[in-house]
Amino acid sequence: MGKILIANRGEIAVRIIRSAREMGYSTVAVYSDADIDAPHVRLADEAYRLGPAPSNQSYLLGDKIIEISRQAGVWGIHPGYGFLSENYAFAQAVTDAGLVFIGPKPHAIQIMGNKLAAKAAVSAYQIPMLGGTAGAVVDVEEAKEIAEKIGYPVLIKAAAGGGGKGMRVVYESALLENEMKRAVSEALSSFGDGSVFIEKYVTSPRHIEIQVLFDSHGNGVYLFERDCSIQRRHQKVVEEAPSAVLSPSLRKAMGEAALDVGRSCDYLGAGTVEFLVDDQGKFFFLEMNTRLQVEHPVTELITGLDLVKEQIKVARGEALSFNQEDLKIYGHAIELRLYAEDPANNFLPYTGTLTRYRPSNGPGVRVDSGFEEGMTIPVHYDPMIAKLIVHGADRAEAIARMKRAIHEFQLEGIENTLSFGHFVMEHPAFISGDYNTHFVPAYFSPEKLSVVENQSDNKLIAALSAWIYESNKQGNGATTPIGPANNGAWLRRRWA
Repeated sequence: MGKILIANRGEIAVRIIRSAREMGYSTVAVYSDADIDAPHVRLADEAYRLGPAPSNQSYLLGDKIIEISRQAGVWGIHPGYGFLSENYAFAQAVTDAGLVFIGPKPHAIQIMGNKLAAKAAVSAYQIPMLGGTAGAVVDVEEAKEIAEKIGYPVLIKAAAGGGGKGMRVVYESALLENEMKRAVSEALSSFGDGSVFIEKYVTSPRHIEIQVLFDSHGNGVYLFERDCSIQRRHQKVVEEAPSAVLSPSLRKAMGEAALDVGRSCDYLGAGTVEFLVDDQGKFFFLEMNTRLQVEHPVTELITGLDLVKEQIKVARGEALSFNQEDLKIYGHAIELRLYAEDPANNFLPYTGTLTRYRPSNGPGVRVDSGFEEGMTIPVHYDPMIAKLIVHGADRAEAIARMKRAIHEFQLEGIENTLSFGHFVMEHPAFISGDYNTHFVPAYFSPEKLSVVENQSDNKLIAALSAWIYESNKQGNGATTPIGPANNGAWLRRRWA
């Protein structure tokens, strides 16, 4: 059936390779010098060096990736997420080279890649949007007039932005000029485009996104929602599907709105439409991500679909094999992004060697990983090590399963977000489902991790002591007491 080149690295490259192979495709990997021994390189049928470790000398070299694709005789290129996945010029170059870009059409990427263009595109549909400017704002006095009109607080956003960059919340007029300058400066340095706009800031929102899928035959479906409200620095850390707060009627309304967003740019393939939902249950269009999302596994687990396979089927011209009425939600799924970050130090990225790396497993547990024990986390890329995903019959079982999976995950050598994930799973706000995008600043502080770890250690000590006591009673030969001076490796920080 031909070959597919994966223009990416890490866990997403591994994940795409596996689905492509199950469909009968040979796979081609590309790698930088930092990834020469990475699992995605070994798993692919062929692998080609791109260049030195920095991404602008390797994974961002679109022309070189296309040349390798020609050399290897591939049919299509899957961009994964990040790097070139939302670069419309790369998508167009792939198409012009006679290859298949396994993703949306270039013009859809271009439209949705600019927040102002995206808002203009969807304005023809009855999609709720936050009040604000229709175009870029360069004059501070004009910005002040607009802010006064829609009411403070307001959000200054980079038109070409993403990941929280070029974004500033302003609560009063006196601060607007300085914050606008900072937003423009950050947008220029991050995206090469200093255009910013202003919109109303929702103070306590849920960040809920809808997965959509379109084919080239006029069919489109929404695959329900993901709640991505637990974030740090505007970046997601924990996601779940379905949301704990959406009613069936709100889910349907948001799903249909998401399909209209896709239709507004003639979308093809898998995409995600992001919304903010306020405390009154009103939703507002935020943006569209024209790629596979990091958190797509939770959607796969509640629908039973393989989104990578669906992307490939759409790319080769097939019609969707199901319609909206065929889709159902099965159980509940939660994902924890396992980052090489120190949650006790403002989630500062952390580098080092995985001296011990034994992912958890068992019923309902899935780990998407691009690393192995003994590997070093490079400084050149996103610090995500893996994604820990669980699925349960309901939300309560999914939370319990995630706690068990975190406890069993053995990771040593680097600071990471496993302890933060355990903190989230134990917190009453998350357990009740009553949380929003301010979860981290409202509830989390570094000292909270010590409390969680001490509680876990105490439970482990109690369990081991009880076992030894019973063993001694039954004459099983276990005579060594367990205590602070004797706990050894048993009481190491299981998620340290």
